[in-house]
Amino acid sequence: MANRWRDTGLRYGLVTRLLHWSMAFLICWQFSGLVLGRLFGRSGVTDFLNSTHGSLGATIMIMAALRALWGFYNLKDRPAHERGPLGLAARAGHVVLYLLMLAVPALALLRAFGSEWGLTLYGLQIVARGGENIAWMIAPARLLHGTLAWVMLAMIGGHIAMVLIHRFIWKDEVLSRMAGPARQMAPAE
Repeated sequence: MANRWRDTGLRYGLVTRLLHWSMAFLICWQFSGLVLGRLFGRSGVTDFLNSTHGSLGATIMIMAALRALWGFYNLKDRPAHERGPLGLAARAGHVVLYLLMLAVPALALLRAFGSEWGLTLYGLQIVARGGENIAWMIAPARLLHGTLAWVMLAMIGGHIAMVLIHRFIWKDEVLSRMAGPARQMAPAE
């Protein structure tokens, strides 16, 4: 039973899967309001979706940090990437995704702490509105938050594309490591 919670050399455990799919849902929620707003303009739906943007961003950052720590804790037991250039590209892509999931919300928090807008997360006022603007805190976020967020979305699209290539073209079991049934898989013979 303990193996179901921890990663093994064959598949990701329940903790990793829960974090992965929860973050996938939250990131889809984050971008849905932005994408719908860009495509169709402002509406009640986009206002609702975007009203959670700051709190969800903070949640994603916390979950990314927890997921990275959990990944390091399970490092020796995690399913291995393939060897060679494709495995190196997969590892690099995952590292960049983690960095973006940490950096994008961190930049937004930096901007919020340094701006007159204040900061409310989960309905709690963290920084009061009306403070002074601190240029060195606002400038990096204005420059990078949105751009890096769209880069992250493009990388997520690449991540999904590679999963589909593994599943339907190379017909291997990479997808089942994260999305297969919870039972323990037997090693391939």
